[in-house]
Amino acid sequence: MNKRVNNTQLVHADRLLNRPQHGAVHEATNNSVLFEFEDVADLEAVFQGKKPGHVYSRSSSSSAVSLQNMLNDIEGGAGAVAFATGMAGISSMVYSLLQAGDHIIVSQYLFGNTRSFFQTLSNFSVNVSYVDVTDAENIKNALTPSTKMVFCESIANPVTQVSDLEGIGALCHQHGILFVIDNTMTPSPMLDAKALKASLVATSLTKYIAGHGSVLGGVVVDLGNYDWRQYQNIDDKYKVADPAQWGLTQIRKRGLRDMGATLAPGSASQIAIGLETLNLRMHQTCNNAMALATFFENERSVKQVFYPGLSEHPQHERATRLFNHQYGGILSIELADSLDMRVFLNALKLVICATHLGDTRTLALPIATTVFYENGPEQRAVMGISDKLIRMSIGIENVADLIDDIQQALKLAAV
Repeated sequence: MNKRVNNTQLVHADRLLNRPQHGAVHEATNNSVLFEFEDVADLEAVFQGKKPGHVYSRSSSSSAVSLQNMLNDIEGGAGAVAFATGMAGISSMVYSLLQAGDHIIVSQYLFGNTRSFFQTLSNFSVNVSYVDVTDAENIKNALTPSTKMVFCESIANPVTQVSDLEGIGALCHQHGILFVIDNTMTPSPMLDAKALKASLVATSLTKYIAGHGSVLGGVVVDLGNYDWRQYQNIDDKYKVADPAQWGLTQIRKRGLRDMGATLAPGSASQIAIGLETLNLRMHQTCNNAMALATFFENERSVKQVFYPGLSEHPQHERATRLFNHQYGGILSIELADSLDMRVFLNALKLVICATHLGDTRTLALPIATTVFYENGPEQRAVMGISDKLIRMSIGIENVADLIDDIQQALKLAAV
């Protein structure tokens, strides 16, 4: 667990890090597209990256920079770049840092849209290997001389496999390979990615960070663990004075500026407000998820439960060690054969059937026919996704109310 992150830090981060004007406790939303310079030399210096500043809001705004400062602070990083969505952050980061002929190793359990992106990436002559990331030995066996990056999620969505983050971090550090963790499922209060030797973290701000299902956003944070002077793909024009900033500079220029997936100032401000209650929401979410996983485990109408908090989970001990007895807000279930999955989902009254996660509300979704439908039955089988798998994203409601709703739906589905 990242012990640097606490409620006080989150609540006061905006005013203490960014020092908003006029005594405000939140940075103002700045919707200006252009920025005036009284001296053209200053404009040129900012354009060339020789001094900080804003030249055009597609590349940066005070609202986005304020959010980046806060997100970087809770990760203990060297800097951050915010994007319009989490997928924009992942794709911009990968396109900025990899070249044709490079090799990347990714988790075979990747979330559907992320896996779809890496399949598209292979069309651009980047070699992609899909491996079981629950054991770093599989990463080691997949290494080639052209391997530049390893990418995995902390907890896989939806079957909750927990990556061997310690082993992968040590292996990548030994071989000088970029190690990228998607920690959307385990944001900073749960996971200290920097201590695991991760190079970068990519996070969908849409989920737990913002938390209320009302805004899109993503971020890439450089944790300061990687020596960019050894990375062959950094363009000379992005080798700024501080080598620690080379990677982010290239991501910001090639990814954010050139691809244009800019986080809107209003969205940045909204995410910053959600960040203030992240600790509180994650605590309640994890407690509720553990209670529901235990309920499902003892429910005869449920055939199987996937949740790292359960002692039977294959990576339970690892999850306990990495996440400090918090196991996240995602669990998945398979109902008994005698129950109709669709009848169960339609019968839920409090739990919402929706495509999202990390919300204050509890959500449920049939996975094989929605998010992972394009992956096909063979890929789904490799990922452990059955046709009857239901993913649940647990919210912050009263857990007794959730159990009551689920019980009545299970009874109806058994008829």
